[in-house]
Order: sequence, then structure tokens, then C-alpha cells
Amino acid sequence: MNVLILGASGLIGGNLARHFSKNLNWNVLGTYFSYAAKNCVYFNTLNPEDPKNYSIKSFETDVIVHCGALTWVDYCETHEGESHDKTVKSTAMAIDLAKRCKSKFVYISTDYVFDGKDGPYDELAQVNPVSIYGKHKLEAENLVYASGLEHLICRVTNVYGDEERGKNFVSRLIEHAISKEKKEIEFPSDQYATPVNAKDVANAIGHLLSNDKIGLYNLSSTDYLNRYQLAQRVLKLFPDNKIQIKPILTSELDQAAERPLFGGLIPAKFIKEFPTFEFSNVDDYIKDFLNEN
Repeated sequence: MNVLILGASGLIGGNLARHFSKNLNWNVLGTYFSYAAKNCVYFNTLNPEDPKNYSIKSFETDVIVHCGALTWVDYCETHEGESHDKTVKSTAMAIDLAKRCKSKFVYISTDYVFDGKDGPYDELAQVNPVSIYGKHKLEAENLVYASGLEHLICRVTNVYGDEERGKNFVSRLIEHAISKEKKEIEFPSDQYATPVNAKDVANAIGHLLSNDKIGLYNLSSTDYLNRYQLAQRVLKLFPDNKIQIKPILTSELDQAAERPLFGGLIPAKFIKEFPTFEFSNVDDYIKDFLNEN
């Protein structure tokens, strides 16, 4: 199978590329736009005519996975046009590319399509985004539904794991803990979600594609934590760290974008179809990290 991953320079895209190529022996072409990640080619999803673009046609892709979006939630709130371009318009362009290539389309979405009043959410829950980021992710989802393409929409949240730039929440916290630098950090104690390892996301999407699945799937672990609890879970495995953490309410943070406080996802549909699949948790990830370092 030939798989084109748009946005393979990011956390999920990078893990997809590694899993597909190493574990499934699929031919993978990963693209980047702003960050030139290893083993990726340049492709500007917003401008298919960019002369620097890699020639996608030569790859003859069977599946296009679109990971690209503007994920800085507070920035999206104050830069609505840019958010729309990088999340909605880029998805529309990626859909057009999939139609030209006659390929299956996979879209990575989020629990921010919900209002966070009664999560975690299963696949049948009513959407109601409360931020620009969430509204644009939902708008992009709807473009996929309306495209007529054979497609998968995979919702995830609080993704962590191995990443070339180490930008995700857990990786940054581990880096701070290892450095033994003295820090005081506040974490919201009222923002709940279901953290998931990007490696598990890649493995799950591999299962879905290998079995010709289509439609909407939630992908999440068994953890249901707020941000403060997640930080506690990480730091307890680094007993020599010099970090002091403090719980704080979201209302005290003065963030530009409203958060879905009781967010998170229930992967009911995926688990029903793949009952033997095991999602790992943050403890598993950190223990593996410590064994390898």
C-alpha cells in the first residue's frame, strides 16, 4: 500500500510514518510545510501549484492521511483567518488532491468539537465546539463527510509520545524533569481528557486501514485525567526532579479560547471492532522511555 502523509513532520504524522513503513511494510511518503523533518518532502497543502512542491502524482498513493492543522488553540481564537486557512482550507485542498489521486482519505480530528460539559464522549455524542479551533476542526470534518470519498475520521486528544521536536506536553515535562532545573509550573485541575500515545494512534489507524474500515472512530487510552493529575503521573517517575507543580482553575489562566473542561473520548466503536487491541497509558510510555535511556 502507498500512503501519503500530509504533515508527517508532526507528532501523529511522524508516528504514522514510522509504524506504516517499519511494522506494516507500506510505502510511505511524508510531507512537511514549515518544519523540515527527516525523511519528509516539501509540500504546501494551501498551494498545490507551489513550484517547490514535491510531485505527488509520481507516488501513486492509495491513501492520503491529513494531519496538518493550526493547533495553537489560543492563537486560533485571535487569528481566525489563519486558523481557517490552515485547518479548513488545507483540508479542502487535501480532499481535492485525494479526488485527483482516487485515494482513500484519513482525517485527524479532536475532542474540541465538543463543549466539554459531559465528556468523555463516544462516537454518537452531539458536537458543539466552543472555540475557533474546535469550530474549524468540525468544519473540516464536515468537508470530509460531504466529499464523497471513502474516508476515516479519527478523533484524538492530548496526544503524547516520541517526536522529533519533542513539543508535546509529556515530552516537555520529561525534559524539564531530567534537566533537574528548578521550576514552578501551574496546571489546570479542571480540564479533563484522555491522553493517548501517538504510537497507539498509528497502530490503531493501521488496523483500520488494513481492515478497510470507514467512518468515524475515537482513539483514546484508558487514562482519564486532568492536566495537574497528568503532570503528577509523569513527575512521580522522576523522583529527583526539581519541579514544583500547582493546581489552578482554568478560569484563573485568562486564556483566549474557552476549553471543553470535561472532554476526552471513549473509543467504543474501535474497541468493539478490535476487542483484543490494547492501548497503553502514560506510565507505560515513561517506563519504556526510562528503559531506553
